[in-house]
Amino acid sequence: MSADPEWHKTVCILCSANCGVEVRLDDREITRVRGNKAHVASEGYTCEKALRLNHYQNGMLRIQSPMRREPDGSYTEVDWDTAIREVAAGLKAVGDRHGQDKLMYYGGGGQGNHLVGVYGSGLRRALGITTRSNALAQEKTGEAYVEGRLTGAHTHGDFHHAEVSIFLGKNPWHSHGFDQARRVLKEINNDDDRSMIVIDPRRTETAELADFHLALKPGTDAFCIAALLATLVQEDLINRDWLSDNATGTERITEVLAAIDIADFSARAGLTEDEVRAAARRIASAESVSIYEDLGIEMAPNSTLVSYLQRLIWILMGSFNIAGGTTTHSGMAPLFNYSASGSEPAEPITGTMIISGLVACNEIPEMITSDHPDRIRGMFIESANPVHSLAESPRWRKAMRALDFSVVLDVAMTETACEASYVLPCSSQYEKAEATFFGASFPDNYFTVRAPIMEPLEGTLPEGEIHSRLLRELGLLDDDVLAALRTAAEAGLKDFGAALIEAMSANPGLAAIGPVVLYETLGATLPDGLQGAAPLWFSCQQLAMRHTAAVTAAGFEGIADEDLGDAVFEAMLASRDGIKITHHTYEQGWSMVKTPDGKVNAEIPELIDDLVALADQPTDYRTADFPFILSAGERRAFTANTIMRDSTWRKKDPDGALRLHSADADSLGVADGDKIRITTKGGSAVAPVEVNDSMQPGHVSIPNGMGLYAEADGDSEVVGVAPNELTTVDWKDKYAGTPWHKHVPAKLEAV
Repeated sequence: MSADPEWHKTVCILCSANCGVEVRLDDREITRVRGNKAHVASEGYTCEKALRLNHYQNGMLRIQSPMRREPDGSYTEVDWDTAIREVAAGLKAVGDRHGQDKLMYYGGGGQGNHLVGVYGSGLRRALGITTRSNALAQEKTGEAYVEGRLTGAHTHGDFHHAEVSIFLGKNPWHSHGFDQARRVLKEINNDDDRSMIVIDPRRTETAELADFHLALKPGTDAFCIAALLATLVQEDLINRDWLSDNATGTERITEVLAAIDIADFSARAGLTEDEVRAAARRIASAESVSIYEDLGIEMAPNSTLVSYLQRLIWILMGSFNIAGGTTTHSGMAPLFNYSASGSEPAEPITGTMIISGLVACNEIPEMITSDHPDRIRGMFIESANPVHSLAESPRWRKAMRALDFSVVLDVAMTETACEASYVLPCSSQYEKAEATFFGASFPDNYFTVRAPIMEPLEGTLPEGEIHSRLLRELGLLDDDVLAALRTAAEAGLKDFGAALIEAMSANPGLAAIGPVVLYETLGATLPDGLQGAAPLWFSCQQLAMRHTAAVTAAGFEGIADEDLGDAVFEAMLASRDGIKITHHTYEQGWSMVKTPDGKVNAEIPELIDDLVALADQPTDYRTADFPFILSAGERRAFTANTIMRDSTWRKKDPDGALRLHSADADSLGVADGDKIRITTKGGSAVAPVEVNDSMQPGHVSIPNGMGLYAEADGDSEVVGVAPNELTTVDWKDKYAGTPWHKHVPAKLEAV
């Protein structure tokens, strides 16, 4: 594959949008990148980040052999057979000694690397691992807690058609979040009949295009949204007829909103009452409104409350499952398993809720280092770097060292890998079959299977193969059963499906390790390089059963219902441009609402109580010792979480400057390029200064994706500030435990 001088179709893996791109290869080097005009979702769109993909594929020092940590802390290269044998034994020993519930699974997928999580689900079931988490539990679980109660389904804004688009703690110019984001933002900006409202302390690139920029004080989002809602209720701008027909539980929330002092709440947010009322009236005048919340509020004070309040805007307006409104959507696999019960189980060591099966990331170090008898003793971590990406990195390093056994699957010797008992080297995202389950478009939804564009780097293996070898070592794969299924797969998908049902009926344990069974059987018959995509066959069957009419309408007319899943699977394997997997009508969106009565449930009692109590809550968490608010991990033009380990990929801001307002720069006596020390309760670091009046006085930021090891020994120069050397696990949301990364009290001193 790598010797082919032609263009290869793939997708960008640097954000959740996963735009289709074409890349030119010179041996293993990606020498040119351009947007793929034939891609069903992105249609040739891409941003500047994708142009630097070679820095992901070839810019970092890869691991090319399994690494075992020795008693002195050093690492020794070992062969794969030894590594598989010792890793399987290490995991089994923890379970045998302490119980399988003392093992934890963390990770399971990066921005475009979600098949990893599918294989991980099989390993969890095989080992009896019930404790798990991933990055969603430091960002989106508060949102999931709310959505489970309101609709029982994930929702997303239809920004391509919305009359009013609201971005709350979200800068889609850089963080995207929907197809062709910058094109859509420009279209809204150029259309006099459409409006954009941005709620953000900083004058972001998106705010520059907005009709209304509510530049609130950092951390006061709950006051701002409550004031907007109060305006809608008190000026009788809500859609009462729609609410009567489609929602329940509106009485108490509207009663509480009717009593809010709009002028007071606006002032607490640093806004004028006129600003808030004008934005609310524009919302009320619109035929449709869509809202996007993101990390700016999900990692800040009152995050779960804000996730609730902002959804009340489209509920009170009746802008749900209509063109341009907030919609439910289909998908190949759900990111969350929602509960509408009103209660979630509690994690036994810390008492924090387990939402959608995920323990709060901030609780994990205590779950390991506690003297509680149920503390975690071993971890399986893949495609994730919690030591760097989760709050309070020093505490995480200590926790990793306290584990009896840990294994990391990754492409590089990450900060987390440097603390693990074993490191297993994986093939990169462009060396194996992969896909992402982020698709949330409506009424059309899309899916792309990504074929490898080059051979795996010598010494590395795709995760499907690693999981298969581990299960074989654990004695969980029956070669006779696999051989029979492989023979059936060679005869065709219909024969394979029938044989698999029969085999699982005779061997119930096969279902638990289904992804690896599919990899070993159906995968062996798939086109070259696509073996890892085999588990998608089962996802296609589920999609076809859940949304038969919508799949048929997406371009699969004339196919019998029982053959629909196979047809979707074959189509997605054949296309490098992605395929449309569903086409719904907006009315059909209601079929995905999973509340008992099929209506939107507007009442979440505990969050309404929080709204009532908001009047007595602080709006400023700064102190004399820490007089600034630090946003730790701002997305900028050349940042991409921790996937880009090569610092030279950044054409702008190579060292990750701390941005601050000119008034603060003057008071501190610093200018562009000067060094400044940032000190928080969690730690201290030095960064270069960028004077930038898009910031508010007293509000500063550092970018995400910085402070990474470049070399395998972790001793090379670290460029930029690692944000989580400054955060702490105790600043968190009271429901979901999500961290306040975007709201860290800090002190600044000129160096």
